[in-house]
Amino acid sequence: MLVLAFDTATDVATSALVSDGEVLGERTSLASTLLEDVDALFRQASARPRELDALVVGTGPGSFTGTRIGIAVARGLGLALGVEGAGVSTLDALAAGDDGALPVIDARRGEVFVPGPVARAPNAVDAGGRLCVGGGAIRYRELLEANGAIVPPDDDPRHVPRAALHVVLARDFGPVEAIEPVYVRDPDAKPLES
Repeated sequence: MLVLAFDTATDVATSALVSDGEVLGERTSLASTLLEDVDALFRQASARPRELDALVVGTGPGSFTGTRIGIAVARGLGLALGVEGAGVSTLDALAAGDDGALPVIDARRGEVFVPGPVARAPNAVDAGGRLCVGGGAIRYRELLEANGAIVPPDDDPRHVPRAALHVVLARDFGPVEAIEPVYVRDPDAKPLES
């Protein structure tokens, strides 16, 4: 089974092409270059998009725009290629990178996303004695470490939600148009009242 997976919810986008559990290729970049990365993965594996059996996409929480890019690309590719897909929480993918890790995603506005999923002030995260991973852990390292957290160096790969892990976590494959993003907070933009 050939599966394409990607997550664009955080500052670092990841993508991977996996065949029967074997990672054929993995890339890290930005959400804005996702389609270039997908093309490069297929070329690297000498595979064609029509050979794809399924898609897996990170559903957030994270950047609103980044999450929407990933979901839109998954829906577009899934519909065009006639394949099913599954969504995987970006928090779950980060946690899967190290047993017992607490995923902490930068939520902007002085907050982080943590399992629940919920948005919290970094100093309100119960992180005592826990390994904290993710962009939020990097950004709020001092606050988390002051509360007893262990935060790996900034360049540690555990801070990135690896797309290959999304494939391992994926369940409930179905129509790609049914995959929904996880936002946690209401959008900032609201319709004007008349």
